[in-house]
Amino acid sequence: MDLLVALGTSAAYGLSLYLWLGEGSAHLYFEASAVVISLVRLGKWLEARAKRQTTEAIRALQELRPATARVRRDGAECSVPVASLRIGDEVVIRPGERIPMDGQVLEGYSHVDESMLTGESLAVRKAPGARVIGGAVNGEGLLVAHASAIGAETVLARIIRSVEEAQATKAPIERLVDKVSAVFVPAIVAIAAATFALWWLAGGNWHVALINAVSVLVIACPCALGLATPAAIMAGTGVAAKYGILIKDAEALELLHGVQLVAFDKTGTLTEGKPRLAACKAVDGDDSALLALAAAVQQGSEHPLARAVGTAAKEQGIVPAQAAGTTALPGMGVEAMVLGMQLALGNEALLARHGLAAHEHGEEGLTIAWLARVAPDPAVLGMLAFGDALKPESAEAVARLHAAGVRTVMLTGDTESSARQIAASLGITEVHARLLPHDKAERITALRKSGLRVAMVGDGINDAPALAAADIGIAMGGGTDVAMQTAGVTLMRGDPRLLGDAIAISRRTYAKIRQNLFWAFIFNAIGVPLAAMGLLNPMLAGAAMAFSSVAVISNALLLKRWTPKGTP
Repeated sequence: MDLLVALGTSAAYGLSLYLWLGEGSAHLYFEASAVVISLVRLGKWLEARAKRQTTEAIRALQELRPATARVRRDGAECSVPVASLRIGDEVVIRPGERIPMDGQVLEGYSHVDESMLTGESLAVRKAPGARVIGGAVNGEGLLVAHASAIGAETVLARIIRSVEEAQATKAPIERLVDKVSAVFVPAIVAIAAATFALWWLAGGNWHVALINAVSVLVIACPCALGLATPAAIMAGTGVAAKYGILIKDAEALELLHGVQLVAFDKTGTLTEGKPRLAACKAVDGDDSALLALAAAVQQGSEHPLARAVGTAAKEQGIVPAQAAGTTALPGMGVEAMVLGMQLALGNEALLARHGLAAHEHGEEGLTIAWLARVAPDPAVLGMLAFGDALKPESAEAVARLHAAGVRTVMLTGDTESSARQIAASLGITEVHARLLPHDKAERITALRKSGLRVAMVGDGINDAPALAAADIGIAMGGGTDVAMQTAGVTLMRGDPRLLGDAIAISRRTYAKIRQNLFWAFIFNAIGVPLAAMGLLNPMLAGAAMAFSSVAVISNALLLKRWTPKGTP
């Protein structure tokens, strides 16, 4: 892009040198060359200053990394450089300190501000077993955490790398601009040559002809054209990262703005992904006694349904009796001896194993388990129904997409009845249930072949094939690393409303790109003819060229004012 300015200023300087030394003329243009170069350098400085503003998000993230950490080693606490941390270290985090690594809380209770990493404004409660993220700020309590990821492997380091890579990549529209520039520069050189020839032939004054040709070369410098796309992409990805939307590359940003259909996984995306006890019905009417027996049978099990039973019992203040001879029956349930009774808790196959039949339960869309007494006196004691609670933000997230003109589909491995019940409560009309991972990918491929631009939203390993098959994959930040690595966009919080925000910032960024390209082309379409007609001298041309570059950058920086919907 500097070629045109180099040609123009060199020609003006060479002409002045010739006129001064060869002809002793008083009509010299040294100041034109000097002013043009000064204006170009001023424009470059303003561009660099503006670009630094577009990378504020990265610098802010980098500043979250503390320089030192306090660790327990050999029974004593000592302060060490963060670079010296080791996996497995017990790190002491005092109130008000930044967390230096990713890990799990071993001791203490506190609230942690993770807003700079996830965009979540509320502090998150931390207790033993909770996960902590490097760069977050500890609140009021002292925490001791086990280091599970350090240095370049932390969530913070991966976010910084992703944002840097996104800002360094070229979107398809930018590659098109590069191709245009490759034709544009030779064309301008040809126009400048034609300007010189016509003015010389028309007036016979080759000095004036050369100055007009120089003006064409200077004003046509395509700096604004080249800055139009990268400036907007840098500003857009930076502000998105600030609010917990991590865009992997420029192509993902460009694809996202044109999404016509969003396919959702259900569990962990629209729902909490944690089963809860939705109903407990005893045959004899004593639901509390039934829950106490079920909790006794399930104690010690790590199965999600067992944890749901234990949680429900704890909430009701039930202390389960001790169980003996606990036996897990894969695919059916569990049996144990409780209070002198041999109990079985599981599905209908487990009941059939003992010659028992399930009763009508009327709990549509829920997972059902039966508690039966196997001996003495076999009998079905009651039914427990489990459901996966909807995330409170899911309905609003789907409504926002519909308002933006985006269709929604649910793809899930869950049962048809459960999936349709969840979908109906959210306003999703198209549901595909009982899908294996490759089935989801095939559905996505079929939707794309119908001519739609498809985004897939998921959080688990089983969603990775579908995320890869979609035009743009979107992973929930609380999900698996496999899902996040496959996706083009990661929502750092498990809030599905961020999906609408991601599409909004993508559309806003793409609009800025189009605006910038429009003004860059209009600028040249007006400026080049004026220069060719002799209505602009090189100094004015240089000033106009520098102004156009600064205007494009300034327009892109307006993206920094963007905030997600509902942000105060």
